Amino acid sequence: MESAARMTPEIRRAVRNATLSAIVGTAMEWYDYYLYATAAATLFNHLFFPKYDHLTGTLLAYASFAIGFIVRPAGSVIFGRLGDRIGRKAVLIITLLLMGGSTTLMGLLPTYAAVGVWAPLLLCVLRAAQGLGSGAEYAGAVLMVIEYAPAKRRGLYGSLPYTGVALGLLMSLATFHISSSMSKGSFEAWGWRIPFLLSAVVVAMGLLLRSRLKETPVFEELRRNKAVVRAPITEVLRTSLRPMLCAWGARLGDNSLAYIYESFVIVYVTQQLHMSRDTIVTALMWSTAAQFITVPLFGWISDLVGRKPIYMGGALISGIAIFPFFSMLQTGELVWIYTGLFLVSSIAKTMMTSAQSPWLAEMFPSRVRYTGFSLAREVTSPISGGIAPMIAVALLAAGQGSPHLVAWYVVALGVITAVSVLLGPETRGRTLEDHTREESTVSGGPVAVSHDAR
Repeated sequence: MESAARMTPEIRRAVRNATLSAIVGTAMEWYDYYLYATAAATLFNHLFFPKYDHLTGTLLAYASFAIGFIVRPAGSVIFGRLGDRIGRKAVLIITLLLMGGSTTLMGLLPTYAAVGVWAPLLLCVLRAAQGLGSGAEYAGAVLMVIEYAPAKRRGLYGSLPYTGVALGLLMSLATFHISSSMSKGSFEAWGWRIPFLLSAVVVAMGLLLRSRLKETPVFEELRRNKAVVRAPITEVLRTSLRPMLCAWGARLGDNSLAYIYESFVIVYVTQQLHMSRDTIVTALMWSTAAQFITVPLFGWISDLVGRKPIYMGGALISGIAIFPFFSMLQTGELVWIYTGLFLVSSIAKTMMTSAQSPWLAEMFPSRVRYTGFSLAREVTSPISGGIAPMIAVALLAAGQGSPHLVAWYVVALGVITAVSVLLGPETRGRTLEDHTREESTVSGGPVAVSHDAR
């Protein structure tokens, strides 16, 4: 398998196509999620939960946001298993349709004023479907790239799909910003629907790209050798339990911090510091644009020094920088707001996520890699990213508007992440086929495999 990764012209084309497809699909996933997070922070509280006071309505809007994270582990189980049995490509098409279709339908939903309690119920159903598809989307996107890439460049290539996260956030902020520039009455009546309906365009583009992809050489070899595992979940927990536990701990930090820095911060700046929404959204757009540089940069550095130093460094910087970050926001000065967001979002968070992709992909044997990656990344979603904005809003209220409790929450997340990565394996330089052979004999002999790939 490793030999198949040599950069022949054919492989270069395959890597390029897989990378572009991964970026577009990941952009779709996070366009959906960040768009919902932005709407939850600024709009959904009174469109879908108008019977409550402002704080309670915001918490309920974030609770509906959390539903998508609650079901993500189920998505990782269902689609991760399929990815290890029928292939990476087929699952990526399914997850793209599920995510994008749900987001498009959100743009057609009636509000509470039109249908009453059915509005938030339908919103939650679509949010759950969106989360189900997202449970395995990013894992598959990364594996499509890494299973083609040469070993010495897996950090660089494996980080590139994460630029799709930045692209998705940028698209969501831009479309929401443009739509909200219309009059308040028009925006709340119909303008907010435009960003959700536009997701159909990204879905069409993603389907076109993914339909042209070839299956990865890693999975093709598994299929040729009739080495597809019957029960990948059981196998990955049997052979790779300690790495899985370390990955779960590591994910507590970067998953939560992303939404604190890029969703909760909107609530804090607009409701506590009384700045305009346009100010913070524009600052977020610039810090996100910087990630097109910092993501591949830290992925490349992880190829030189290892995955763990970069991952741990990002977690520690997050914990150290959070108090200065809130102080910068409180100045109200644009230069400090931009500097603070660049530090925590473009640098600290990006260090973690850039190193995370190759770390997780190299951590598991090829025959259970999709399942392992998906479970490692998504099992902690309900208690990290999903409820992080809710916890932050509640801590802000408990601190009577002071962010000091939120800051200590961030410090705790950073420490948990750094310790978890420290206890995990360093995967830089691992040969995918050697790792597969080693793991297949751990804990009691060879694995049980099926005799076809269906």
